[in-house]
Amino acid sequence: MTPTLFGRWQTRLLLLSTVGVLVSLPFATGLIYGSPDSIYFWILGYVAIFGLGWDVLYNYLQKFRWDRDWPAAYQLLAGIWELVFVFCGVKIFGFLPAPIPKDSIDLDAFVLHYSVVWLSVFIASQSIMRILFPRSRFRGGQWL
Repeated sequence: MTPTLFGRWQTRLLLLSTVGVLVSLPFATGLIYGSPDSIYFWILGYVAIFGLGWDVLYNYLQKFRWDRDWPAAYQLLAGIWELVFVFCGVKIFGFLPAPIPKDSIDLDAFVLHYSVVWLSVFIASQSIMRILFPRSRFRGGQWL
């Protein structure tokens, strides 16, 4: 069964709040890319918030596909698009709230952090979620 919008939201928030936080810890503690900084958790929060909005668009676009499903290749393109959007919001336009100043993160650290988080969440959604919540697929992706 194709995930519903509510199922997409539940899965996104669950994976970002568990896998995303665990993967962000080495960045936030300074083990990866130098000094400790909580900016990585703010970026994770923005990815979650904007992702809820993107899911509305993805759910709408998915209805035009003949099988009404979202293949993994499209998920990859969506991940790249979200990376560009959040990076532009932080670094170029500076329209995100104050906890992330424009000059606080460089492109390499941002891309590495986002890529590792995205890849971890994608792998978890394709493997661990199917093991822990086998019936969620039959309920439109909802695990609650």
